[in-house]
Amino acid sequence: MELRDLPSVDELARELDDPLAVDAARTVLTRAREEIRAGADPGDLGARLRDELAAVRRPMLRRVLNATGVIVHTNLGRAPLAPAALERAIEVGRSYSNLELELATGSRGSRQDHVAAIVRRLTGAEAALVVNNNAGALLLALAALAEAREVIVSRGELIEIGDGFRIPDVLGRSGARLVEVGTTNRTRAADYDRAVSPETALLLRVHQSNFRVVGFTEQPALKDLAAVARRHDLPLLDDLGSGALVPLPDEPTARDALDGGADLVCFSGDKLLGGPQAGIVAGRADLVEKLRRHPLHRALRIDKLSLAALEGTLLLYLEPGRALAEVPVLRMLHEDSATVRARAEKLAAAAGGEVEETVARVGGGALPLEELPSFACSVDESLAAPLRDHEPPIIGIVRDGRLLLDCRTLTDAEADEVAAAVSSCP
Repeated sequence: MELRDLPSVDELARELDDPLAVDAARTVLTRAREEIRAGADPGDLGARLRDELAAVRRPMLRRVLNATGVIVHTNLGRAPLAPAALERAIEVGRSYSNLELELATGSRGSRQDHVAAIVRRLTGAEAALVVNNNAGALLLALAALAEAREVIVSRGELIEIGDGFRIPDVLGRSGARLVEVGTTNRTRAADYDRAVSPETALLLRVHQSNFRVVGFTEQPALKDLAAVARRHDLPLLDDLGSGALVPLPDEPTARDALDGGADLVCFSGDKLLGGPQAGIVAGRADLVEKLRRHPLHRALRIDKLSLAALEGTLLLYLEPGRALAEVPVLRMLHEDSATVRARAEKLAAAAGGEVEETVARVGGGALPLEELPSFACSVDESLAAPLRDHEPPIIGIVRDGRLLLDCRTLTDAEADEVAAAVSSCP
């Protein structure tokens, strides 16, 4: 085919009765011209037009099967939601809701009322509020409590988490002034004590979510840092990061932090808590009220669907056994190795692969040293691209010329889907 043989946009678009056909035809013909100039044959333009229209209508945000062994995978949307959380989001989203209406009186209400009570119950806090993510929670707390004043934090806690998000940058954007104390590996309560000045607004502790400093190290215990705060009549804000509500190794819970002397804690909803993206702040009622009244609160507020999913998730925690069974992140964290191995063996038998022992990770900036024994179905590396192109896409880990499909992050039903997808690959 030569350039002069190409149809016009209108001629090609007339093949289909579709309001998007003209734009799609322009795209198809542009590519066809490029291919002809490069010496290639563009092929069946009508078929390419239909493919282009299908691609335009295909949602970009899609369900993916996570066979990476990383439980809270940031690139794959972090925590999958429990059925109860999804049910709450569907129920609230399909109709109107009492998002900001007090039903008892018929007057305007607050969206914070829907989860504040359950957060208080689960953490022991006097008050709580929720915003759109934990970075927003930290920004709001610093802006409301320390704007134009000093915040004291250890050098060893000035961390960077995903996508270039740095604690010092958040401090700067909040209007607070950073005062670093201690060294990268050793900080003592006395360092905070000496740094307090009339300009100090609060003490900040940041959990080292995504890294650990080992060797010659020292950090003050929370109770010692709280004693410094009390001595100077300053609030202590504890940024917990991942936000565990049940005991996990080396991961403080919000209740532990508040019982240990923190005045406020903030943490994520979509990591170890296993809910939707959210930032939760809990603690002293007077401090939470300052956050609630700050202008940034409205800009950072959580939307109704996330709020409904968060409420559905938190309600599961009223019965810890139910949370462990129904919150996917907790189930994957606690699932015994024998069950994971059996799933991998079944997948390998169906997909023509081999069972390989491996380790899974928590991910999401949590428990960076934790290794979870796991088992994967190992298949040829050449399957990585076709499985990503499958519907739904399947994401594994390429290692040493093999594609590992880790079964700790797959359910039994998902493993069956993976087996069918592998079998369908040429």
